Amino acid sequence: MRPAHLIASVVTAAAAVIALANPASAAAVNYVALGDSYASGLGTGSYDGASGSCKRGPLAYPALWAAATAPASFKSLACSGARTGDVINQAAAVTTSTNLVTVQVGGNDAGFTDVITTCTFGSDQDCVNRVNQSKAYIANTLPGLLNNVYGTVRSKSPSARVVVLGYPRIYKVPGTCNVGLSDTKRAAINSGSDALHNTISARAAAAGFSYIDVRGAFTGHEICSSSWWLNSLSWPVDESYHPNRAGHQSGYLPALRAVIG
Repeated sequence: MRPAHLIASVVTAAAAVIALANPASAAAVNYVALGDSYASGLGTGSYDGASGSCKRGPLAYPALWAAATAPASFKSLACSGARTGDVINQAAAVTTSTNLVTVQVGGNDAGFTDVITTCTFGSDQDCVNRVNQSKAYIANTLPGLLNNVYGTVRSKSPSARVVVLGYPRIYKVPGTCNVGLSDTKRAAINSGSDALHNTISARAAAAGFSYIDVRGAFTGHEICSSSWWLNSLSWPVDESYHPNRAGHQSGYLPALRAVIG
């Protein structure tokens, strides 16, 4: 082998080794984040002014992942209050060049805010009844809505890696809180989180997408635990019952990195 050819072979082999050691260098990552307030970062207290009422911020798990990983491009469309129809509209930002998408939606469709309101101001039975109503919606109506979201995302970028994220249980039951909601109400709300997990994980799997169950990551860090990663009733009130900074940094981000690096 001539010296020039030998040098070229060595350079090619070295480049291959580097690419194997650092897969991100082998293909540029173009990342689009879609979802509701849990994905936008509502609850962290730090928001981009340009995002307005969507309350997107730099301490949300999509932005934290992008800051740590430096993808070729990153765009978050996640918005506080978003339902499945809104996320379908957000998916307009997904193109054939997008090769990573995260999606988190379903809680608002299931009436999360109304559940919390009813459980806060109503009786134990009022709370249980409202949660059961929500769970019926989650089982019977939400699957079709999620199918529409996931199908839209796939049609926008057939080859993108799509990762769907779930929701944590809100309360530790029994917990250290000696005021506030009863354990009956707390358990009912948690059962709603479990119902969301069951439906979202099943529809994500049917679409061929990865799914991240964060309930384990948040175990021991629910409201009424010794180390909260979620806000209880707080001010501004819209930040209530959302992951705080620790919830994104120590809960969602490591769970996401475990799946996509």
